[in-house]
Amino acid sequence: MRSVKKLLALFLTAGTVFCLAGCAGTGAEAPSQQEASAPAETEAEKVLVAYFSATGNTKNAAENIAEITGGDLYEIIPAEAYTEEDLDYGNDQSRTSLEMNDPDARPEIAGEALDLEGYDVLYLGYPIWHGQAPRIMDTFAEQYDFDGMTVIPFCTSGGSGIGSSAETLEELAGSGSWLEGQRFSSGVSEEELQEWIDSIQ
Repeated sequence: MRSVKKLLALFLTAGTVFCLAGCAGTGAEAPSQQEASAPAETEAEKVLVAYFSATGNTKNAAENIAEITGGDLYEIIPAEAYTEEDLDYGNDQSRTSLEMNDPDARPEIAGEALDLEGYDVLYLGYPIWHGQAPRIMDTFAEQYDFDGMTVIPFCTSGGSGIGSSAETLEELAGSGSWLEGQRFSSGVSEEELQEWIDSIQ
């Protein structure tokens, strides 16, 4: 009788140890509910705001866009700066008039070439001259490869619309995924820009 009790006690002890080991192993392998439902982290898009501005209006808009998006800022600077006389749009012999009347004009851009590596989104800003983007924007569009990038044109003007300027630049570039352009007044507010950016994100 005593030996039967000892044998029974041994079976009970072994069974308890087996159950404890099994439960511990199951708990270690099963992920918690929090781990299983945690969303995968996505890398934020890298934004560049590139712009040409002769009078400062487009510059102000570009700086605000860069601040809102957290993007880097790049100014497209002409090798030969535009003077006040150059910007006399009413004079058909002024530099701007002559350039805009010549579809092959390509004003040179000053400084080192821009490195677009790693950027996902490009906000591209310019004023409207004679109903189109300044010819220096043609230079910029033809100079770079925008493959893999989303290009978002914007312009500033006193009264003219964006017209076909964005489509013309897209055609000259021949690369990138271009969204519809947007025209802003010369005194566009940060709130207006924020609303526009929110609408396209």
